[in-house]
Amino acid sequence: MGTIDELILRSTKEIVVKFIETGRVGPAAFDELFKAVYKTVEQTVKGVKEDSEPLE
Repeated sequence: MGTIDELILRSTKEIVVKFIETGRVGPAAFDELFKAVYKTVEQTVKGVKEDSEPLE
């Protein structure tokens, strides 16, 4: 795992833990929330990849 990926993982963990600590989400929803936050952080750090081809 690269350094950037490790930072994304750590940042995601901290964000999710804060949500749980503040009562905004329960531990039961950890799996879904973690995936969503990870994807958002990763897209923010690495940039959004476009699935569609450019228009001509």
